[in-house]
Amino acid sequence: MAETTSATDLREVFDNLVRFETILWNTIDARLRRDCGIPLGSFNVMLIIAATPLCRVYDIATALAITVGGTSQAVDRVENAGHCLRRPNPDDRRSSILELTPAGQDLLTAAGSVFDQELETFLRAPLSTSAVGHLGAALATVRAAAARRGTAAGPQ
Repeated sequence: MAETTSATDLREVFDNLVRFETILWNTIDARLRRDCGIPLGSFNVMLIIAATPLCRVYDIATALAITVGGTSQAVDRVENAGHCLRRPNPDDRRSSILELTPAGQDLLTAAGSVFDQELETFLRAPLSTSAVGHLGAALATVRAAAARRGTAAGPQ
């Protein structure tokens, strides 16, 4: 027999997921601002730049499932802070390649330590290793399903 979940249960899952994300985001953002002088949004942008060879604004927008316009503004803030730079894209003159500056790389390293500490507190401490694995797999599954469906805020 197939397992069913009532609408009320799904609403509770939604509420728990969204409220947890808000608490998690706000707490990590406040800690990164206090300890490293960087908001979580900029840290996310820098993580993607560091992890993506020949990174473009479009790549960040896709990774974060936000608009290209919003991503461009986020990159402007990181660039204006001296943490990344744009250089011409040799394959497409309409776009730029983003890379972290040495100061940006140093900040990413320091902020990464703070970020990891908060993730340990919010995820590893209350959950078993198995539960973290199940949560990660479940979130990856629903995120992939949402991406296949298309999102309202994806790159445009």
